[in-house]
Amino acid sequence: MQEILIYVIVACSSLFIMSYAVHMLVGGLVNTETESLVIELICVIGIIAMGYMARDVIRRRKGIK
Repeated sequence: MQEILIYVIVACSSLFIMSYAVHMLVGGLVNTETESLVIELICVIGIIAMGYMARDVIRRRKGIK
């Protein structure tokens, strides 16, 4: 149970850092709507990647290859 809490905290902080990095990179260069769209896209990609990693951890613990 403690692992799940740690994974959730790390996932949330990772998404925050990814979105902040995009904000700092394109913040003043593009329109606000475009910036929000890019942040959402990066967050979705991050969520998919984290889901894949979580799936891999679960499969390894169950012994499925």
